[in-house]
Amino acid sequence: MAMKFEKTGDGTYTLDVCGFVCPHPQLYTKKSLEKMDEGDTLTLVFDNPSSGETIVQMCDQAGHEIKEKKQEGSKLVYIIEKG
Repeated sequence: MAMKFEKTGDGTYTLDVCGFVCPHPQLYTKKSLEKMDEGDTLTLVFDNPSSGETIVQMCDQAGHEIKEKKQEGSKLVYIIEKG
């Protein structure tokens, strides 16, 4: 189980925090967004549903926009644009 943050293209990144429980997905998401430029997009993949609510709150407070939320099997995928 390892957090995986990688650049997938020009201004696009992926963060996979599957297997982690609160507050780790939120903390890793925050740290990843801090490394990105405004307008960049982060695809966040996680499998702890209770983390979703805290991630939404964190994005609202920080001015990031969640463009899309989807579920793929047991995984949740959020597309977040850094504000």
